[in-house]
Amino acid sequence: MKAAQAHPWMVLAGLALGVTVTNSFARFAYGLILPAMKSEMAWTYAQAGWLNTANALGYIVGAVITMLFIGRRSPTLLFAFGLITTTIALLATGLNAALWWQTMWRILAGLFGAMSFSTAGVLVAGLFKDSPRHNALAIAILFGTGGGVGIVLAGAALPGMLDHYGNSSWPMAWVAVGAVSVSFLPLSLWAAAQLSVPVQIQSKAPALPIRRMLAQMAGYAGFGLGYIVYLTFLSAWMTEQSASAGFISAVWVLLGLCICISPLVWRPILARHASGVPLAMILSCIALGSALPVLWPGSLSLLISAVVFGLSVFMAPSAVTNFTRQNLPPESWGQAISLFTVIFAVAQTLGPYGAGLVGDLSHNIGTGLLVAAALLLIGAVIAWTQKPLHLPTAKS
Repeated sequence: MKAAQAHPWMVLAGLALGVTVTNSFARFAYGLILPAMKSEMAWTYAQAGWLNTANALGYIVGAVITMLFIGRRSPTLLFAFGLITTTIALLATGLNAALWWQTMWRILAGLFGAMSFSTAGVLVAGLFKDSPRHNALAIAILFGTGGGVGIVLAGAALPGMLDHYGNSSWPMAWVAVGAVSVSFLPLSLWAAAQLSVPVQIQSKAPALPIRRMLAQMAGYAGFGLGYIVYLTFLSAWMTEQSASAGFISAVWVLLGLCICISPLVWRPILARHASGVPLAMILSCIALGSALPVLWPGSLSLLISAVVFGLSVFMAPSAVTNFTRQNLPPESWGQAISLFTVIFAVAQTLGPYGAGLVGDLSHNIGTGLLVAAALLLIGAVIAWTQKPLHLPTAKS
């Protein structure tokens, strides 16, 4: 823990790069590679959406495993194991075009990614214990900047590469993503080792007040249902609108940059509120960003959409992590974050495949984006009703 106290921002940077791998690369790089894979393999939208649903199914298993093991194994160990195995899964995705192979490795990337992603939140909650404001910023940077860096890198490189080498080069794209992930491992694994959070014995932790957390849980489920549709099908929708590879790249880089700075935008709100207000506000912005390109078609609309969506999307995990930290005792953090992760994981399995079906039936994937926006707004309304728990043992 000495290195964590002496170099907390370096430790945070290492953990954030882990999120880049398990969140941005493992889940969202697919959205950039999808148009090439869909064209090369002649997939329907439902088939294309299925692979992100498969990833989400794996995420459920990983989240459940994490929830069971968080009381028996160190979060540091779970984070490191999940990060290494996710990297292997990314490399393997580019080795075979068969749908069964793709499905298997998308499932495993989700499973291993969930183990690392959810324990990253537990680890970073241990930074800046004496400064709630710095801790709120650290949590926001972990999910926001950590996720945004991956989207900037993937957005800057993949559309141009696929356009230059053709759709058949999609395996090379996956190998490239995996290779960058390998380069992040040393710093990420070092950072996790500096935060040797003790095993949280669940029997000593008080039972979670689940009934009083239902609104926050339902809002987070709405996030899982809706957000993934935009990140899965944005490039495919832009390709249908005859957008150039350069413009697709520009939109994704702008999206990623906005994700990177989103912690600075939301930091005051996250630190100020112990209720469901931050999550409700975040979900409303994600919904607006999802619907804008369809309701107001055009290049300017896409750029504004990328800004609004990017400034909000990765702040939803920060909102529930801050809610947990502000309302529950430290010994319950791991259990609560794992529970939120399971709820989110179950919800996001329905989004990509469901939106793909809607796109096939309507012959326009934009309809799927509108349905996703509606689900996000419903989640926002429910989250708005979440009150602070006011537990006497909670640490503010």
